[in-house]
Amino acid sequence: MSNTPQSAPRHVAGQSGSSAPRNNKRVLVVDDEKDLLDLLTYNLQRNGYDVVTSQNGIDALEVAVKEEPDLILLDLMLPGLAGTEVARRLKADPRTAQIPLVMLTAKGEETDVVVGLTLGADDYITKPFSMKILLARLSVVLRRSDPPIVPSDSVMLRAGPLSIDSSRHEASVNGEAMKLTLTEFKLLSALVQARGRVLSRDQLMDKAMGNDVFVTDRAIDVHVTAIRKKLGGASYLIHTVRGVGYKLQESRDEESEE
Repeated sequence: MSNTPQSAPRHVAGQSGSSAPRNNKRVLVVDDEKDLLDLLTYNLQRNGYDVVTSQNGIDALEVAVKEEPDLILLDLMLPGLAGTEVARRLKADPRTAQIPLVMLTAKGEETDVVVGLTLGADDYITKPFSMKILLARLSVVLRRSDPPIVPSDSVMLRAGPLSIDSSRHEASVNGEAMKLTLTEFKLLSALVQARGRVLSRDQLMDKAMGNDVFVTDRAIDVHVTAIRKKLGGASYLIHTVRGVGYKLQESRDEESEE
């Protein structure tokens, strides 16, 4: 953590002198280390991104609302307002809740990753990191966040009190809308489509995040826990098969193993 002042100014950076095509995606980078911030800005610009920067949490929350970025790259080790609290507020604000969030953490500890994923982050990157890998993972997260191309004859998926509308990317329980992250929506949809078949954590990972992204089994468990919480009284729908993975059940007969 550096001693960068809390009032460090933000800026919107256009593409620098690079032949990379513009991709019309804007990334908000939040990090108090100016050298790293400049390095990330330079590399993102060279790869066609517009970049918005912030060096503290309070400012980042304001920029996220004002600039409406397509993705937020957030350092968890911020001065003042901690990165985990910034993540919590971003996901609690309907104006920013659906913006994909990727965490940067220097600790490399499972606890930090679990906390961030629980708050709704889509991915994490541990410092030090390869710039090529970071750019690739941001690209994957952005692809996952693009609205899916759904056939005009798409149907509503139902399981007990749960309804999933794939064309609208919406899920509801007993008619009440669920506020799911994109990853959570894909995981829940995969389980419903499997119709009682057990899906391993690797299979769920591939369906929700693609096979070019690696996350730990614990990360999948955290997402499933978050989905169960949002299902409320219908949490029984997701059944844990110990040592294997998860499956959908439409009755309360089977006890789910945590």
